[in-house]
Amino acid sequence: MTSRPEAERLREVFTEAARAITPSPVPLTEIARAGAARHRRRVAALAAGCLLLLPAGAAAVHYATSPGASPVRPAAPSGMPPQSAPAETPAQEPPGSGDPRVMRPEERVRVAPGVELWLTAGGLRWSLPGQPDQSRSVTDGNLDLSRPGVTVRSEPVGDRYLHFGVYHGEGAAARVEIATARGTVGGRLLRLPGAPGWGAWYATAPLPERDRTTTGGTEGPDGPGAPDGPDGPDGREVSAPVGRVTVYDTRGAVLAELVPGTAGSPAANPPGD
Repeated sequence: MTSRPEAERLREVFTEAARAITPSPVPLTEIARAGAARHRRRVAALAAGCLLLLPAGAAAVHYATSPGASPVRPAAPSGMPPQSAPAETPAQEPPGSGDPRVMRPEERVRVAPGVELWLTAGGLRWSLPGQPDQSRSVTDGNLDLSRPGVTVRSEPVGDRYLHFGVYHGEGAAARVEIATARGTVGGRLLRLPGAPGWGAWYATAPLPERDRTTTGGTEGPDGPGAPDGPDGPDGREVSAPVGRVTVYDTRGAVLAELVPGTAGSPAANPPGD
């Protein structure tokens, strides 16, 4: 066992030895450099992980926003028959809304209650209550497609007039305006894909009060858009529903125009082909 004097002597020796030791400086620069390197490695690893996830996320977003993507529908409960998709109905567009509508051949558009219009390579076709599958040909020679022109037909539908017809001329049609007894209204243009040189137009306007008791419609070609005379077929007075139809091109210039009563206007067309 070490005596007390020896222990004190050892403590003094160790104390002297410790005082003789000079500690080395702390490597702060190396520590900071190593920490920055570890931080860069973490950032690089995180960026690489994000890049790997981006394609899958983009594909999911593209599928969700793609116009052709079909929504996922829940499965029908067992024992219940699957529901069939609703039948496609003709789209209804308000007159004067936007640019000319490019339609597929035979594609129908509902322009008024019970009234549909559609285009074929042979011309304009329409269906009215009690008058199914009427037509206005552009290939039978009755229309002179070598010069601009507009045809018009007016039919009372409920408490409104439906005005429609064919336009033809050079250039791209952009809008149509119809002058009626109630003022000027904007119409809607329809055409087939490509540049066939013709298209269709339609518009609706309020039916004058005195015309609400009359029946039947009126039609005119590249000329009069009014009835054959001042009186209707039953002797009652019928006002001229259309005063002028003007089709403008994309520059705002007149592409084709129907001005009733002008010299050289052709005779009235038959009601349909």
